[in-house]
Amino acid sequence: MLLAAATPACPGDRVADFGAGVGAAGLAVAIRVPGIKPVLVEIDAGLAELARANASANAIAAETLVLDVTSGAENFASAGLAPDSVDVVLMNPPFNDASRHRASPDSARAIAHVAVAETLDGWIHAARRILKSSGNLVMIWRADGIAEVLAALDRGFGSLMILPVHADMSSPAIRVLVRATKGGRAPTCLLAGLVLNDEANRPTPTVQTILAGERPLPLAIP
Repeated sequence: MLLAAATPACPGDRVADFGAGVGAAGLAVAIRVPGIKPVLVEIDAGLAELARANASANAIAAETLVLDVTSGAENFASAGLAPDSVDVVLMNPPFNDASRHRASPDSARAIAHVAVAETLDGWIHAARRILKSSGNLVMIWRADGIAEVLAALDRGFGSLMILPVHADMSSPAIRVLVRATKGGRAPTCLLAGLVLNDEANRPTPTVQTILAGERPLPLAIP
């Protein structure tokens, strides 16, 4: 829901959700911004079918594609995602560090959660390829991996907006939400951090409205 709340979109935009799972983030954007054209991209056929069912249950006309995000341009084009054909990409790539995170013995779960060396570059490259000029990419990643994100986005993206996400007021950021514009040239903007929980370890009122889909994050404001 944080990723959905960070996604800038306007009615008529074609919005691709990479690694969509059951469609939660992409469909949440479609509910917040009626009139977008969601494309839910998921490698797992079973999850893609659930995403398709969730879109239908919410009366959202979404394309659902079973596709490996790291596959080549020909596979993307065959699936209907040609170069320069999408206005917005949102994504939650596998981001757990393989050197510090024990992968699940279930291969599907391991693919969904653990990053290999090429993961981030591959996902960002795919987004860059299908985005129109001045299209936006929004992603979530580990806060301690922000240097990797900045390096990967240095090729073809600019106008970065970065939102650190903290579990509570006293803890370092655990995640970063990043918005980048294809071909953007504006200076990078580091936003004030978002604190998820209050002193009683309950979601703050602001976060409750965000999780309910009632309030976008600053990254979503055009």
